[in-house]
Amino acid sequence: MTFKYKALDQNNSQKDGVIEAVSIDVAIDALQKRGLSIVSIKPEEESKGGLFGDISLFERVSNKDVVILSRQMATLFEAQVPALRVFQLLATQSENKLLRRRLKEVVDDLQGGNSISASLAKHPDVFSPFYINMVKSGEESGKLDQTFIYLADHLERTYEVTSKVKTALIYPAFVIFTFVAVMVLMLVVVIPKISGILKDSGQAVPVYTKIVMGLSDFFVSYGIFLLIGIIIGGFFLWRYLRTEKGRLAFDDLKISTPVIKNLYSKLYLSRIADNMNTMLASGIPMVRGLDLTASVVDNLVFKNILDKTSEDVKGGSSVSGALEKHDKIPGIFVQMVKIGEETGQLGNILKTLANFYRREVTNSIDSIVSLIEPAMIVLLGLGVAFLLASVLVPIYSISSGM
Repeated sequence: MTFKYKALDQNNSQKDGVIEAVSIDVAIDALQKRGLSIVSIKPEEESKGGLFGDISLFERVSNKDVVILSRQMATLFEAQVPALRVFQLLATQSENKLLRRRLKEVVDDLQGGNSISASLAKHPDVFSPFYINMVKSGEESGKLDQTFIYLADHLERTYEVTSKVKTALIYPAFVIFTFVAVMVLMLVVVIPKISGILKDSGQAVPVYTKIVMGLSDFFVSYGIFLLIGIIIGGFFLWRYLRTEKGRLAFDDLKISTPVIKNLYSKLYLSRIADNMNTMLASGIPMVRGLDLTASVVDNLVFKNILDKTSEDVKGGSSVSGALEKHDKIPGIFVQMVKIGEETGQLGNILKTLANFYRREVTNSIDSIVSLIEPAMIVLLGLGVAFLLASVLVPIYSISSGM
């Protein structure tokens, strides 16, 4: 809950503000720890968004925002700026309204005596379990400045790779959507008028023209029902993908579908290796590192693999031995991890693997784009040629016979 308060500081100057707390007693206790004498305190009204409620429902903190924030924190902590001052500065400078509010709440918690990791943990919509545990490790080791540098570097690498994948897939999706929309528009608006001319002429038309005319009649007569069916089907598909079974099926599809399976598999392997290396460098134990990596890998298939690996390691197995049981983990990955365990250089090996798979992701993206572009040009050309031929050939025959 958010509470609005009026208070007096030690110099009897009035302080007005808001504080986030689970109850009014906790809010009062936090303010008193700051040396403030409470004049009045009451819950702030929850609804501020009219018909749509709290505007935060429509706001989000993107990965890019977190990357920029982490780099700023790394710079400020490296400059030996106190933690409270760091978050006060960032709370006033952030352009994202939701992030600004969250940082102000972190400032209130820090002033109330909470640790940085505990304060960040209250905002899972911004800071992942991986992020929070990294910060907690930095607090325990006294190397918070290095931890934020690790975090900033790691998040920048992850964001760069993820952005490349999204960019590579957005372009063909957009072109295909545009092509389908134009074809449907032609079949609904243009072809019916030409079909009328061809039917009135009484002349025989080629088979492919009949196919196009049939498709046109179908879209004109039943297009609205098809659209409703697609919307309803899309809604149920969306609902299904929100279930654990649906997510598992979709995640498995991404790493099993030809052409894109190598791209996604290498993306997740890069993420696993990079996460593990970053946590080992920060002093987080291997089992805890496996658990945290499983929570942020963003693929249920690999999450289940890491969960089982963690259980096997707890039972006394080596990491390489546990990973070897799963066919989704390449042999080269397992062998490299085994070498790292035997030589005591697992961190460096994981870093090498992360760099290797990151380069592989980039190469896969370049290969997919180089294959998709000519394939789409040929496909679009054939589609347009078929549509034009089915219309122009009969019209040419009619005009020749006149």
